Amino acid sequence: MAHANRAFTVGAEFSKSPSLTASVQLALLVSLALPLNLHSTLWADNKSDAELAKKVSSLVDQDEKRLLEIFQHLHAHPELGFQEVQTAALIAKEFKDLGYETHTGIGKSGVVGILKNGPGPVIMFRSDMDALPVLEETGLPYASRATGTSPSGSLVPVMHACGHDAHVTFLLGVAKVMAELKDNWSGTLILIAQPAEELIEGARAMVQGGLYDKVPPPDVLIASHVTPLHPTGTASVKAGRRNAGTDQIDVVITGVGGHGSAPHQAKNPVEMGALAVLAYQSLVSQSIDPQEPSVLTVGSFQAGNANNVIPETATLKVNIRWFEPAIREKLIAGIKRVTDAIATAADVPQDRMPRYVMKGSAGPLINDEEVVRRAEPAIRLVLGESKAVPGLPTAMGSEDFQDLASPHPTTKILYVRIGCGPPDLDEQIKLGNRPAPGHNSKFKVELPTIAAGTKADVMVLMELLTKP
Repeated sequence: MAHANRAFTVGAEFSKSPSLTASVQLALLVSLALPLNLHSTLWADNKSDAELAKKVSSLVDQDEKRLLEIFQHLHAHPELGFQEVQTAALIAKEFKDLGYETHTGIGKSGVVGILKNGPGPVIMFRSDMDALPVLEETGLPYASRATGTSPSGSLVPVMHACGHDAHVTFLLGVAKVMAELKDNWSGTLILIAQPAEELIEGARAMVQGGLYDKVPPPDVLIASHVTPLHPTGTASVKAGRRNAGTDQIDVVITGVGGHGSAPHQAKNPVEMGALAVLAYQSLVSQSIDPQEPSVLTVGSFQAGNANNVIPETATLKVNIRWFEPAIREKLIAGIKRVTDAIATAADVPQDRMPRYVMKGSAGPLINDEEVVRRAEPAIRLVLGESKAVPGLPTAMGSEDFQDLASPHPTTKILYVRIGCGPPDLDEQIKLGNRPAPGHNSKFKVELPTIAAGTKADVMVLMELLTKP
């Protein structure tokens, strides 16, 4: 109102001034009125956004008990990658009950829900479903006692040690609120329940399994992921490089088996493998520009079964991390060059030279600046100023959800981090009590995370699907 009074008062004074022409007076009056109109529009928008945030928060709070029950059920019944049968069935039922066009079996066990709600952008939101072959040691009343079958066929313990149970719960909470608030947004919402993220295979499996026969290309692709490095109730987004690209490579070294007492009559793949493991360590330090982030890890060395038997083969399970494709090519070429040289030095016949099995692969994860600028205020609005925390540093850990958009390079990417650590995280760290990291047997998602993550995800989607 102060702007309006000033405009009318000064306008009246101008109208009495003989030195100003009518056109000049009009121009001045318009310029004085503009701040009023702009302020009124911004105030109305802010008020509308705040009311929407309250509505979102209220709906999630009303649904929190149900969501926590789902989360604890999922945590107690984890499933390995491409084996998420029960989880996928639960998600598909929820989607169908809420009126989403639902497709199952995409990329083996992937589920897609589509909600078309008038004109507007196409926004895709993904949650991963798979768990890890880890024996849980959290002591939680809903701790997993499940087992599963590993790719090698052995029986292994299974645990949600990376928060994918929380991610699925976010997905179901998002599905419900977005359906309930259809009058507040416009566009097409695509919800993705993705298998096998831990194998770095699920996103591409869904694309190759006909995902884009069912859905249109997304303008923005979003995923959220819990982190114990933020306290529960918080969330963050940050533009630019977030996670490295990765490749999983099995290096199969073939020698000549024999008796342990006569190594001269054999060609020992264990010895060749040991030399290769050591030689790989120089690839990053000696071949890669130290200003370019890269990692090479041998996570498993599998060979033989007996003390006195030289086995026929050895397998090294190698993992590389990178941001630039040229670095990736150097590391892969280096692994092959080093291993082939070791086999040649051991006089391995040409038909027994090492084999390289390329398995899971994903490109680097890079958050779009424009989408981050829009997402940050939405998170602050629904969680509160103090709960929108600074983004974490760039990590060499990897994701594969961005590869859901691999056929559509203009799709913008957004990765949201949801805090799942203890509420007094900073104090605990000062005391030396760092929360267990992901993939650890004691990894835990604090329960308030479920509501907070759902609210943050919904509000970001609301911002990107703003009704015209």
